[in-house]
This record gives sequence, C-alpha cells and structure tokens, in this order.
Amino acid sequence: MPRMNETFRLHIEALHPVYERLIVAAPFKYADLARQRVPERGIYLLTEGSRHLYVGRSDNIRQRLRGHCAGGATHHKAAFAFRLAREACGVQKASYKPEGSRADLMTKEHFQSAFKEQKARLREMDIRVVEEVDPNRQALLELYVSIALGTPYNDFANH
Repeated sequence: MPRMNETFRLHIEALHPVYERLIVAAPFKYADLARQRVPERGIYLLTEGSRHLYVGRSDNIRQRLRGHCAGGATHHKAAFAFRLAREACGVQKASYKPEGSRADLMTKEHFQSAFKEQKARLREMDIRVVEEVDPNRQALLELYVSIALGTPYNDFANH
C-alpha cells in the first residue's frame, strides 16, 4: 500500500495542536478588536453562546473581521452576514441569475434590514484567532476546524 506524501503528513500532524490553541484562546468581541493582539495571518472562529458557527482564514485577520462585522461593510465583504440574512429572510439557495442575486436582494428593503441586523449579530459573537502563516496549513486548518467543530455555516462546495 502506498504511503502518504511525507510533506502532506507533516502538515496534517501540525493541525491539531494549532486547533487546540484556537479553542483555548481568550474570546473577544468585535468592539475590542482594536485593543487585541491579533496575528496578521491565520484562522478566526465566530461563536455565539456555546455554538461555534463559522471558521475562516485570512492573511489579514483584522481587515477580514472588519469586512464581516463593520456597519458599513457591503455584501461583497460581509459574506457570512449576507448568508445569515438570506436565512433570516427565507432565501435558502444562492441564485446566480439576476433575480434573487446578491445585488437584487440588496435592493429589497426587508433584506437590507436583515443584513444590517446580521452584521450587528456578528459584532456580538465571540471571536477567537490563532496564527498560521503557511498558506497550505492555513487552508487545511480551516477545513480541520470546521469538521472538528461542525461549524454549520462553512461551505466548501464548488460554485
């Protein structure tokens, strides 16, 4: 039986210790982001109460969190809030046709309101971060954390 590629095996073995550091990291709220020591590159986890909802990765974590949470963030930057707004409005599937598209939904007052509410909801979630500078391990770690925690809003499907 062929053996696993050694480089890949080393990447995989490095994931769990970083996952454990993420889980025990002190959570903070978006309002405290400016005062936090946040690594530039790595993984972030958004948690509501005891429920881990979403894990993401970025080469600029501060900027990415602002994109998710800032009041003025557009639907292009605040993808998680947009997905939550779709759910809140009963729009279960993304549409790539003009009707029901992101741009179309953002013209609807009720959707704009839901989107604004979801960005406010994100600002109240607990945020945890952990550094991972290697882009390959960063991608693997995002997937690992999502599977390990069962984050319901991560979607690795092709579009």
